[in-house]
Amino acid sequence: MKATEFDKRFDAGEDMSAHVDWTKARRLNVEAKRVNVDFPTWVVAGLDRQAQKLGITRQALIKMWIAERLE
Repeated sequence: MKATEFDKRFDAGEDMSAHVDWTKARRLNVEAKRVNVDFPTWVVAGLDRQAQKLGITRQALIKMWIAERLE
């Protein structure tokens, strides 16, 4: 099936899952890349306080704040 036919059928609401090889699926621009960042102790302490207030991990807080800033 050509991509245009696939798109047309998908846009019409047809279930296209039988036509997709999910073992090869990738989420573009969502793949993780590890980076290391050094923060002063006082920054880490502040991050931990804010993360605890929100009930999330320090890493989740950093990701959330950076993503918000980039928008």
